[in-house]
Amino acid sequence: MTITPNQFQELHKKGYSLDLLYILQLCSDELGIDLNNTFSSKKINLLVQTAVLKGLLTDEYKLTTVGNELLDFSKSEDNSLPIKKTEDDSFLKWWKAYPGTDAFIYSGITFSGSRSLRVRKEDCRLKLKKILEEGEYAIEDLISALELEVNLKKEASVKNRTNKLSFMQNSLTYLNQRTFEPFIEQIKEGMKVKQEQSIVSSTDI
Repeated sequence: MTITPNQFQELHKKGYSLDLLYILQLCSDELGIDLNNTFSSKKINLLVQTAVLKGLLTDEYKLTTVGNELLDFSKSEDNSLPIKKTEDDSFLKWWKAYPGTDAFIYSGITFSGSRSLRVRKEDCRLKLKKILEEGEYAIEDLISALELEVNLKKEASVKNRTNKLSFMQNSLTYLNQRTFEPFIEQIKEGMKVKQEQSIVSSTDI
């Protein structure tokens, strides 16, 4: 591994150490070392967990997209590390799309509610991060699936004159149970997400 002074400065500026870079190199396709029970040193294992927390490795110690890009940067002659949209940007878009409560107005009809639907924000952030790192779904897929489910529930509420959004799972349960998957499939089959007419705003929990 050859790092130029400018690259070292750029890595340091972004909060990445050469130790972290070496951990990523061990997980690369070139070396493919399984980090499970590889090190007896607590400090090194803590470094591995730091790579996971920084989004460079998955929980299974596989390189994430960001981890691969960082490793590629270390092997290139570039002196500027590209700033990618972080998973936090993606999370905030998803979090904003998730209804805050089960109270809403749709087609001119007001539906009262009593539940907070956005819960345990930091746990949701970590769970969404893991889902995105799997690489099967993009954040746009998850948001479209969420919007489809919410709008279907609101349309059913108008049709049946009863609040179907009250049956919506809270945000953490929704992610843990991967409730978005069937709605992603429906979108792939051609179902469209209708433009929502109005919504009652709410605060984060």
